[in-house]
Amino acid sequence: MSRFLPQQLVRFASGGMRGPMLAALLTIIAALPLLFVMPPLDRDESRFAQATSQMLETHDFININYQDTPRHKKPVGIHWLQAASVALTSKVEARSITAYRWPSLLGAALAAFACAWGASRAFGTRIGTRAGLLFGVTFMLSTEAFFAKTDAVLCGLTTLAMVALSQIYLRTRDLEKDAPNPKILKEKLILWLSMAFAILIKGPVPLLVMGLTLAALWGFDRKIGWARRLGWLSGLILILLICGPWAVAITITTDGKFWMSSIGGDLASKLDSGSEGHFMWPGYHTALLAATMFPASWLFGGALQAAIQRRAEPAIRFAIAWFLPSFIFFELMPTKLPHYPLPAFGALAWLCAVSLDMPLKRWAQIMNWVFGILGGVVFTAIAFGAYSKFGSGMSLPLAVLTAISALGLGIFAGWLLFRQHGRAGFGFLLAAGALCHLGVFTLAASLKPLWLSRQMEQALVSANLDPRQGVAPGPVATLGYAEPSFVFTMGTKTELCNDDADEAADALAEGRPVFVEAKMDAAFQKAAAAQHLTPRAVARISGHNYNGGDQTLVLYDNPPPVPAQ
Repeated sequence: MSRFLPQQLVRFASGGMRGPMLAALLTIIAALPLLFVMPPLDRDESRFAQATSQMLETHDFININYQDTPRHKKPVGIHWLQAASVALTSKVEARSITAYRWPSLLGAALAAFACAWGASRAFGTRIGTRAGLLFGVTFMLSTEAFFAKTDAVLCGLTTLAMVALSQIYLRTRDLEKDAPNPKILKEKLILWLSMAFAILIKGPVPLLVMGLTLAALWGFDRKIGWARRLGWLSGLILILLICGPWAVAITITTDGKFWMSSIGGDLASKLDSGSEGHFMWPGYHTALLAATMFPASWLFGGALQAAIQRRAEPAIRFAIAWFLPSFIFFELMPTKLPHYPLPAFGALAWLCAVSLDMPLKRWAQIMNWVFGILGGVVFTAIAFGAYSKFGSGMSLPLAVLTAISALGLGIFAGWLLFRQHGRAGFGFLLAAGALCHLGVFTLAASLKPLWLSRQMEQALVSANLDPRQGVAPGPVATLGYAEPSFVFTMGTKTELCNDDADEAADALAEGRPVFVEAKMDAAFQKAAAAQHLTPRAVARISGHNYNGGDQTLVLYDNPPPVPAQ
């Protein structure tokens, strides 16, 4: 009876659409606490959130701007979702980063749901549920789930489109040319709707993933006739209807400059050089895979065996075609960031889940242990390295939690799987992933030196100089510090003087608080003296800017002159 109940519970949980829903729920549970714990992150998250806040402030939902600078990089979709989220859950004046993160959480949940749904159709509900649950707690998807930017939503929509494509492929691949069309209207509608909305989130990326998958399937099968049944004309019309109005509006509004900047500038620089200093040699994504897909890295050997041993099966072949070409493309791109291959990771989760029902060869078992332990070691090293450099006594338990989760639970899960205790091993694997992720980022949030913008805000409040409270003139000015998290926190009008000391002195002369980076202090004092000002140092803040190294900032006030006796 004790063995019967778990089997029945597993069958109940994975039956019908319960498996995909369970995967989505676990994804939300794993990432939800960090929506509230993590401060606004530099630089992309705060730039996206700030641009959205300006849409709400100006009621201009066509243009995308960061302060006075046009932000011509990505389409508008994520900003519309964030604006709706803020309108439903908060107010723009509150500057709550949590309100901007809800679309990303739901996008990640959609990715896990779609992964489970597609794998259930391809391999059965048990494997499908495992694939979705595993994908939902992988480190990169859980991380993007609380970043207020495009990538989790892109992953969700692209994964949904790809699983719809997989169902069309599996149902039409072997049909004769003149065979009647099967009932795949729902799948076609999901494919093209998802593709259209994904394009509105991040331009050509979903088309790239789909195109590379189709090309790979053509090469594997030596035929592509089934793709005629995808409904290309109606799909293109649907994309134009959804994406076209904003595309026309932004073209007219910016006189075509949006496209010149986003395609000719941002996209082109990513393809021919290391955009914004993110150049990496091929091999970067492969080297990170044990960490970005942790805890699924404990199943990499089995996934590779499944891909090799069962490559003739249409569903396995589709998974390979979905993952491998896209991963290679992102590996060959000069510009690399860890999340770039995320839209292809759902396919790898499929293969990992399939391997759980296979007897593994010795080399696959060894590969499982090597990649699983490597992922755990990476997070343990990150946790204790961060604690030793930036932490206090309060951070030590979080570092220990991360190590226990990443290495302790991971190794125990690997041992259970090795000993053929599949359900228990898989459960501990999910726990290792969820707790490791929670430990890493809760630890990060506790490391005070990493959050300079938060320290600056607290210094203003403590010194009774926060313009938002009406106790000092605004806006706040900064010299030598221009991180978007501070702009988002303090408001759109925050004055970034960059390296212009005279501009910072002008702000001080107007009675506004000024933050000056230590390296710019001599120039600031000189500019202030030229205006007969006597800056008063109110607070001194030191920390580590993870985009620029160690920094020290001084908060200056301009006290009124003492009246003569």
